[in-house]
Amino acid sequence: MISDPLDPAIEAKVRESFARQSMMRLFNAHLDEVTSGTAKISATIDERVQQQQGFAHGGFVFSLADSAAGYAALTLLPMTNEVMTAELKINYLSAGKGRLIAEGRVLKPGRRLIVVAADVWAEHEGARKHIAALQGTMVPVTT
Repeated sequence: MISDPLDPAIEAKVRESFARQSMMRLFNAHLDEVTSGTAKISATIDERVQQQQGFAHGGFVFSLADSAAGYAALTLLPMTNEVMTAELKINYLSAGKGRLIAEGRVLKPGRRLIVVAADVWAEHEGARKHIAALQGTMVPVTT
């Protein structure tokens, strides 16, 4: 997928916003890529974010997908806006080990509602597996 170039000021705003998220710091997550309408976040599945069988906890997967989708939406908004999650639905497709990559994208931008999606992939021992699919709605808010 080819995206439009992202205004450097918007990219800086998105990266500054991400840096303020204490939960993403807790997860040691990284904002790897930001383009117009997309965002990619990654984090390693360490002992702090595993469920009882050693796989990524569903809450961890959900949080990464929510943030990736939200930051994808934020790339399309003016400097005076932020976003908040209005609703999300997730399908867990498989258990994940190793490193997670959440790839968020805007499905339909709007003035009042932005429909978003995110796919979460687990990379482990050279294999890449699709472990979750999220879809939801973000609401632009004025800061």
